[in-house]
Amino acid sequence: MALAYAYYPYTLQFTFAAGTSRGVLREKKTWFLKLWDEQTPEVFGLGEAGPLVGLSIDDRPEMRAVLEGLQERIAQADVPTNVEEVYPWVQGLVSAEWPSIRFGLETAMLDLLHGGQRRIIDTPFVRWERTILINGLVWMGDAPTMQARLEEKLAQGFTTIKVKIGAIDFEEELRLLALVRERFEPDQITLRVDANGAFSPEEAPQKLKQLAEFQLHSIEQPIMAGQWQTLAALCADTPIPIALNEELIGVHEQARKAEVLDTIQPQFIILKPTLVGGLYSSTEWIELARARGIDYWMTSALESNVGLNAVAQFTDSFDPVLPSGLGTGQLYHNNILSPLAQSGGYLRYGSEEAWDFSGVF
Repeated sequence: MALAYAYYPYTLQFTFAAGTSRGVLREKKTWFLKLWDEQTPEVFGLGEAGPLVGLSIDDRPEMRAVLEGLQERIAQADVPTNVEEVYPWVQGLVSAEWPSIRFGLETAMLDLLHGGQRRIIDTPFVRWERTILINGLVWMGDAPTMQARLEEKLAQGFTTIKVKIGAIDFEEELRLLALVRERFEPDQITLRVDANGAFSPEEAPQKLKQLAEFQLHSIEQPIMAGQWQTLAALCADTPIPIALNEELIGVHEQARKAEVLDTIQPQFIILKPTLVGGLYSSTEWIELARARGIDYWMTSALESNVGLNAVAQFTDSFDPVLPSGLGTGQLYHNNILSPLAQSGGYLRYGSEEAWDFSGVF
């Protein structure tokens, strides 16, 4: 096979001002990576490399130059002929310092090997045989806006709600959680919160106690990443299970991953393939976590439907039990049309929509 490669920049436009701990997002820049056999250009694999501003380690100005440099490196490398060869092929082409590119190239090659039909991994999900349970996300905003978004998620039928906290007055955030618990028991509505490192180490224990009154499933990253010993002490004596998220970013070597888990001993980890180095790296995290009795769930990282589709199929390959964070397909005005569809608290593949890349290439 004479393998050809191209990359395409694309700017996704949010349907609302998406509040995060790193500011308000109104657009997200991403890159689509395309691979095809020069003899059959109509059959192509597609992946997405979309770093998150202010969070991804590859949110850097050199991104375009690295993508451009792949042209020559791919031309000189042996082409994978089966799935097992894909991951070492990608690792030989792309440094671990560019996790989103690894993710995009992995998925593009897997897609091509499976016939260029956006079927990255053959799972019940992509065969229309199974849906994936997902959580509804309440983005940061002022108190009335967050309450309206919370009510919307409940009305849509989500049974797991994740609320981003740390942006407004803490008492207001507690009031929002109380609104849910006054109406629904934990076995009716599961509540998760994501602090994005908003608590100081000094205030975290008390705030965790206050949050525990609402019988939460978990809290993501209560303090800023990099404070292993402090976070380990919190995990050892927490009234709410703690999930690591940002803590996993930039940790490449398997031994270092094991050190993170052994030192902090969290109750959960949350995996975003775009941020942690792709599918192979995510699989390493899962295997290490399982060996230590640590549970996990998968989350998208604001990708378009191209990246979301890959993460969803990868998620389904592990027979997920916990709700995944894959409800991001409706965030953009100009998302890529796809067969992905969200119904209540489930993501499914197989709607009447076909893939449409007319706005990209």
